[in-house]
Amino acid sequence: MTQGSESVRFGKAATDTVLHRFGQWVRDTPSARAVISGSESLTYGKLDARANQLAHHLLDGGLPAGGLVAIGTDRQAELLVAVLAVLKSGGTYTVLDVDVPRTGQQQLAAAPPFALLTHAVHQARLDDGSGLRVIRLGAEAAAIADRPTGPPPAPSGSGRTAAVLFTGGAVPRAVPVSHARLLAAHDSWAEVIRPTPEDRHLITAGPALTAFAAGWTRALCSGGALVVPERAPWKPDKIRQAIDSDQVSVVHTDPVGAARLLLRDPGPAATTQPSVPRARREADPELRSLRLLTVTGARFHLDEQAALQDRLRTGVRLLNVYGLTETAGTGAWFELPQLPGPVDDPERFSLIGTPFPGCRVDLRDGEVRLAPPDGGDAIPTGDLARLREDGLLEFGGRIRDRITVDGRTLDPHPLESVIRGHEGIGSALVAAVPGFQGVPRLVAYVAPPPADPSWPPGSGLPDVDELREYLAGRVPPEDRPRAVVRLRVLPRDRAGQEDRAALPLPITSASAAQPAGSKSARPAARPIGPFPSLWAAACGGVAAGFVGLILTKVFWPGSTDLTGVPQPWAFLFFLLYLIECVSFGIGLVFLFRGRARMPLRGRGRRLTTAAHLAVAYLLMAWWPQDNLYRLAAKQDWPRQAALVYTFNIPLMIAGVVVAAYVIAKPPKPFDVDD
Repeated sequence: MTQGSESVRFGKAATDTVLHRFGQWVRDTPSARAVISGSESLTYGKLDARANQLAHHLLDGGLPAGGLVAIGTDRQAELLVAVLAVLKSGGTYTVLDVDVPRTGQQQLAAAPPFALLTHAVHQARLDDGSGLRVIRLGAEAAAIADRPTGPPPAPSGSGRTAAVLFTGGAVPRAVPVSHARLLAAHDSWAEVIRPTPEDRHLITAGPALTAFAAGWTRALCSGGALVVPERAPWKPDKIRQAIDSDQVSVVHTDPVGAARLLLRDPGPAATTQPSVPRARREADPELRSLRLLTVTGARFHLDEQAALQDRLRTGVRLLNVYGLTETAGTGAWFELPQLPGPVDDPERFSLIGTPFPGCRVDLRDGEVRLAPPDGGDAIPTGDLARLREDGLLEFGGRIRDRITVDGRTLDPHPLESVIRGHEGIGSALVAAVPGFQGVPRLVAYVAPPPADPSWPPGSGLPDVDELREYLAGRVPPEDRPRAVVRLRVLPRDRAGQEDRAALPLPITSASAAQPAGSKSARPAARPIGPFPSLWAAACGGVAAGFVGLILTKVFWPGSTDLTGVPQPWAFLFFLLYLIECVSFGIGLVFLFRGRARMPLRGRGRRLTTAAHLAVAYLLMAWWPQDNLYRLAAKQDWPRQAALVYTFNIPLMIAGVVVAAYVIAKPPKPFDVDD
């Protein structure tokens, strides 16, 4: 099956690029605002002038034609200056992730650049001392400001690579994108969203992700303004403030970001959970400037889309976008008016709609192959879909997510969609986890909707027997999970996609292999979040700390005597004594209650036990150690040595154990180290 969408705009001259489109607006509206960052803004004229100066600086530094320049900064206004400067100088830009230095270093390794544009604070995170040429934007600001503000010599040709984009997976992969594809993607988006010079765009994704690294053109090549944070990344509350204060009309986000944006005080889970309640609410007055919301990056079910649409004013468009890095963010799109009629069980369907203008979708053995908007061969996506009778494409899951259980292969997406139909479940993932004698068994990971009224959040989630009863008659018996793990939210990667590799293992994997309803069956782990247990632990630690303060006077009389110490030093020392007693109390509570949560990190039983004891010791040892030190004479060397070797050496060992626990990679999600 092949489905395509023709475009009326793709007869462009070979010299046309996004840089030419931007330059047209510079000439037509030089005083219009192009970038808004808090209280500061750059007009098209100012942005162009600063990009020209940096382009001259790059060329004077020997940048060759097509040379790759990596940009790493959390100041997105300066990042946009750098992107335009690289294009103006005839180079190729790529944007690095500076929020996660490990990812940024992996990106540098995947696409070694001619030079790195960054600030000093980020250079230490990205530059490993391998001789990489670095242009420090802050340190060389004066030299750059002395460059001409006029355009540099025009680069020859437009068929070269314009950008190197990175996929958002655990190991980023470099994807070259040509000038023609970057422009075709912009034009394809423009035909769908119809941007105007009056629009103000906001992209919630990090600048290293395709949504921003290729999506900036939607604003700056259409005469609109791009609203960016003063420092990346965007915070949920800052997004709402920016939409209200800067009159943002177009927001590009992911399902999690859309839920954060449109839900008002639905409960603690709303800040991280993409699912939405199914009851209609009044439109938010703070979002009155919005006319368009695009959602991309992860599967988006119909019930979620319909509920979010209900939160918007009448006439505001809500698009579910399916795109690839290889196609510069284009692919297919869907909005509710495309449906020919009502849909039963909307929680089971995720529609990706119809191809973007210029794109083409081929389905071969159920796999989506996507042709980019500038033409070329169709790209295998690894995703599954089917063409419905109404002509819309329905997402069917990912080939890489297939699991093997009981000697058969299972696509988890259909099962997860059915599980989402339970009214207490907002989102679900299914995995095959080794159970009794290592035999894989199905485990369902479920999280509540953000408006879940139960307290603590997630306590209303079904257990394994309830879920299996609900699934009876809806799925075959062999597809019913043997265990349920209840989570506050499902883990997600930096691109917003559900991260199956980060799913916690059940505390007792053997329980997953026991028949549901049997007397020996135990419920799987229920890591539904830190509340209220963390509050209870903190309160218990404080209470134990005050008891410790009293016991200090019993065990070590005189160790906290502050007689004769003047203020404010007496108060400061008393505060220190109080903190060390509270630390002892928290350590005592953690010793007895902290172990239950630590296995959810998936670090293995022995290392988890060692880290649990080490953390407890680090917290508890402070109390007796300081009291004994204060009572020991400085010249009593045998006692001093005994204290050092009794406390300090174990503290060092405990620190090493905790460090090993933190940096150790969890085993693969289907392995159990027990």
